[in-house]
Amino acid sequence: MKSVSARGCARYFAAGLLVAAAVVDVVLYAGSDSQTASVLPGLDPFWQTLAVVLVGLTCVLWPARRRPEWFTPQVRTAVPALASVLLTAASLLVPGEVVLGPGEMMILLCLLFIAVRHCPSRWAVVCGVLDAGALLTLPVRGDVTLSSDLTGLEMIGLLLVGLVAGLAGYLRSMDYRRTVAVSETRRGERLAIAADLHDFVAHHVTGILVQTQMARMMATTQPQELDPVLAGIERAATEALASMRRTVGVLRDTGSATADRRPVGDLAGIAELVEGFAMPGQKAVLSRDRTVADDLPHEVQAAAFRVVQEALTNVRRHAADATHIEVRLRDDTGRLEVSVADDGRGGTQLPAAAHGGGFGLVGLKERVTALGGELHAGPRGGAGWEVRAVFPARRS
Repeated sequence: MKSVSARGCARYFAAGLLVAAAVVDVVLYAGSDSQTASVLPGLDPFWQTLAVVLVGLTCVLWPARRRPEWFTPQVRTAVPALASVLLTAASLLVPGEVVLGPGEMMILLCLLFIAVRHCPSRWAVVCGVLDAGALLTLPVRGDVTLSSDLTGLEMIGLLLVGLVAGLAGYLRSMDYRRTVAVSETRRGERLAIAADLHDFVAHHVTGILVQTQMARMMATTQPQELDPVLAGIERAATEALASMRRTVGVLRDTGSATADRRPVGDLAGIAELVEGFAMPGQKAVLSRDRTVADDLPHEVQAAAFRVVQEALTNVRRHAADATHIEVRLRDDTGRLEVSVADDGRGGTQLPAAAHGGGFGLVGLKERVTALGGELHAGPRGGAGWEVRAVFPARRS
């Protein structure tokens, strides 16, 4: 059996209370004396009250999943209020009193709440005023002399209107803030995913470009050694497609049990990155201290992976003549230090469009500093370039 939550119990209780109050209205008319007035000649007062109450209950309690498209919050809140206002106006034209009950009052308060919270901005004011006006004019049905008792009822009505409208307005503002927060979060996630996709594709495509240039040079001088270069191009293209597929997969939950669930970009991925980086004439090595733990926070591991990836991409762009690239991971007194150093002299000849605008290091610095770390990039003593990042490495 499906259990009912506390919120569900509260809704059922409120709906039952509203129906009970509406029944009281109908019973009051059914048990009233002969002096009770009817606004329509020949129609028993019982039926006019039953009609107004049923319209109000329908608009308040109709399940959201079963509402037709035309049954908007504007319609739900305006129609019962108009019916109540017309009944009040008609009661002024007939002799005798029109009996009042708590049901119609509670229904109008509920409709006021719905109007202020759920109606579009312009309609919220119109429907809210209409519901409040219908509620405040209800006492006129039983007393058209505007006596002191009626004034007291109007003051109570104003207080109830203010409380209900204020609560609905507060919840509406909270809904708006929540919507804005969700929208900003989604926008930030999209930007982060776009940045990740750019990093992955730029890394692999740069490798394809450099190896293609090498293949063209070797085609005339060393054709027998082309196969390893072409294999590297094929591997880089395959990895680029896989990176795009994994990144786009973040946006789509396919529910596939065979999908690769390992987070994209971690310490294990750094080893694969270094292993597949070197080209003929180059040597890329990974030096990892045994004290570097595997259970570092994922955001730290992902940032470390991005540092290595961007640094290796820059080696291909600006120092493809480097013969030795060393990637180091070490524990620096409780902090993770990641460094990438090469011995290149800037002999790369890539098209101008492939050099980029330097936004990679800017993005890396933002990512690293957001985690409380530090990023340094600059020339080494003698020859080459080094990128070094230090992260606070609290374990997850």
